[in-house]
Amino acid sequence: MAAAAALRSGYRTAGRLVCVHHIRSCSSIQFIKSKYVCLFDKSALKFSHQQRLFRTSAVSCGQIVQFKLSDIGEGITEVTVKEWYIKEGDSVSQFDSICEVQSDKASVTITSRYDGIIRKLHYNLDEIAYVGKPLVDIEIDASKGVAPEEDVVETPAMSHEEHTHQEIKGHKTLATPAVRRLAMENNIKLSEVVGTGKDNRILKEDILNYLAKQTGAILPPSPKAEIIPPLPKSETVPAAPKDKARKIPVPVSRPIAFSGKDKTEAITGFHKAMVKTMSAALKIPHFGYCDEIDLTQLIQLREELKPLAQTRGVKLSFMPFFIKAASLGLLQYPILNASLDESCQNITYKASHNIGVAMDTEQGLIVPNVKNVQVCSVFEIASELNRLQSLGSAGQLGTNDLTGGTFTLSNIGTIGGTYTKPVILPPEVAIGALGKIQVLPRFNGKGEVFKAQIMNVSWSADHRIIDGATMARFSNLWKSYLENPASMLLDLK
Repeated sequence: MAAAAALRSGYRTAGRLVCVHHIRSCSSIQFIKSKYVCLFDKSALKFSHQQRLFRTSAVSCGQIVQFKLSDIGEGITEVTVKEWYIKEGDSVSQFDSICEVQSDKASVTITSRYDGIIRKLHYNLDEIAYVGKPLVDIEIDASKGVAPEEDVVETPAMSHEEHTHQEIKGHKTLATPAVRRLAMENNIKLSEVVGTGKDNRILKEDILNYLAKQTGAILPPSPKAEIIPPLPKSETVPAAPKDKARKIPVPVSRPIAFSGKDKTEAITGFHKAMVKTMSAALKIPHFGYCDEIDLTQLIQLREELKPLAQTRGVKLSFMPFFIKAASLGLLQYPILNASLDESCQNITYKASHNIGVAMDTEQGLIVPNVKNVQVCSVFEIASELNRLQSLGSAGQLGTNDLTGGTFTLSNIGTIGGTYTKPVILPPEVAIGALGKIQVLPRFNGKGEVFKAQIMNVSWSADHRIIDGATMARFSNLWKSYLENPASMLLDLK
């Protein structure tokens, strides 16, 4: 009995030695065998095998992965972190919002690829994050098999792309979770979409282009405003009073601090994009053309349609009419909806009328565009404008909303001013700026004075391919549609 107890005690002591040596040196089974197997053959191997399984289990239950900032397109290599939606210690699930980043072209919300716990944020607010570099560290349960080896902190970095894979009919489809979710929401099979990214990766733009071929128009990422049936007469939305009090400019109520020292700050975000775009724009030889438009009939028409649009959940401004009239004019003068290559050897006539609308936001000047205006009704344009304005005010416009424009209108009159000299937004070749609407005396055909609602427009065009006569004829057609809005019905599609 004493001999047996001594033998068991010896085994336990040897087992502890195996455990200590195995953990401290991270040695292989061969090292353990060479040192201890001569003393206890089967029991030592059995114990070391259990210990090795214990070590593997301990790592898999708390594996740290580095969630890297993926390529968000348009050649963007760096972004500014504007807001964190999580903090260290928070639990996240797939598709949960991680943070909002802003490039010089758009604001993008980054979503999680994993279920787990946030262990580290690699950037503070307003710091520059780089594509391909770690954004956050997430502790996941690796036993679920969701962590790719190249993302594990303990393993060396690998050159694989940060893409998820899906086996479809014998080949791999590359797409990010956000793209897969967009495809799922629109009932699209990824196997039917042609990817234009690296290694045939499917991009968000590929999904939108696929939708365009199926529906005839590029659909916005978010659903359109729901059409609400008309309310009962007792609940009809009252029309706004026609006579509005004149707006008086009010100074911005911000505390003014005089420090006596100069302040230097880096140019970032949309301001950085403005520097780049306007530097390129000033290489274009501009010419200007101005005219005035009598909007008296259009104002009456809008007042009649505005309550109906409100019952459908859409705010109807003058801009949808300006945009649709411009599209009708571009059908007659397609040179204004074109682009010129850098060598000035080729002109590309754009099939789609993606008309941009300049917006003044807290982030700076942005120009989202309404896609495929040539196939949209005035109401559809108004609905899309509502969406763009809401996202623009919140700083949440996506890259698709801000790129692909072919013609631009800037409504400077909402702030004040009558005339301006707009600068062309490359690669476009023309832009129009709209002044404020004023009540002014004018003469009719009989020589009688009447009260007219006058708005001035200022056009700028690329004089390398557009001449003054073409610009004037386009402006006259656009003007005729707005001064006689009923005439637009003959050409609406």
